[in-house]
Amino acid sequence: MAVKAFAVVLPPSCLEVAGDEVVTTPFTFFATASAITRLGAVPRFVDIEARTYNLDAARLADAITPRTRAILPVHLYGQCAEMSSLMDVAARHGLPVIEDAAQAIGAQDGGRQAGSMGAIGCFSFYPTKNLGAAGDAGMLTTNDERLAERLRRLRVHGGETEYHHREVGINSRLDTLQAAVLRVKLPHLDSWSQARRERAATYDRLFRQANLNGEVTTPFVRPGALHIFHQYVVRVPAARRDPLISHLKQHGVGTKIYYPVPLHLQECFKYLGHAEGDFPEAERATRETLALPVYPELTAEQQSYVVETIARYFG
Repeated sequence: MAVKAFAVVLPPSCLEVAGDEVVTTPFTFFATASAITRLGAVPRFVDIEARTYNLDAARLADAITPRTRAILPVHLYGQCAEMSSLMDVAARHGLPVIEDAAQAIGAQDGGRQAGSMGAIGCFSFYPTKNLGAAGDAGMLTTNDERLAERLRRLRVHGGETEYHHREVGINSRLDTLQAAVLRVKLPHLDSWSQARRERAATYDRLFRQANLNGEVTTPFVRPGALHIFHQYVVRVPAARRDPLISHLKQHGVGTKIYYPVPLHLQECFKYLGHAEGDFPEAERATRETLALPVYPELTAEQQSYVVETIARYFG
């Protein structure tokens, strides 16, 4: 059962009144929050944990109100959010959890697969993902058969049979071409994920050897987490981040910022009434993080060049 990327649908009777709230992170791709607002709900943000960049489960309970209807964590960069604590909070408040696992296919938290812990798991197969199709594609997963039936119906305009619609859905089918591409690539996913972990370990070692005196903070992997390194994201001092990016570009090293503006400061969410300083860890991450090249075919020589180029900049 597959739908296009990021098409998040909440369980039946989960959202009943316009203005109901869904708790999520402000440090993520825009689609996480836009999926909430398209349902007439309101995103209620919780700041991130500084080391993993994922929603801080310790802050979650304080964000839950009588209008909260669901919790939507994001497994950012390929590492699961701290799901045990998060699921405990959700259970105490009787709330479903919808996992945004778009960047985390194959990642694990305490031996549990990303997308298998909440009511629904949401995956993206956009071509840049670790398992990428030839175009837009995605998938929803659930262990609830009743919910699965509804999700299958919603992806074809809310109808179980042609021209008969029980509810208003969307056109969100995975086309056959994309499915064929994914079926060929899927058997290689585990080896690709392992190769990414090996590239990440090489970066870690090279940065330790470079002895940059704390100028570069490498990714933190939580104990019990299996990171699949969709991105290898480092943190550097804010004043030096953009000049470093320019330096790397001049020397042929590609980088990207994921993400330069937190969601609570996006223009379209002004109506939520947030101001700079409301979620300081998310804001700090937008100023200090950058992603370095990481993919299974990346060579040790290329990685050495990346780290040497960074070391020359900090000089």
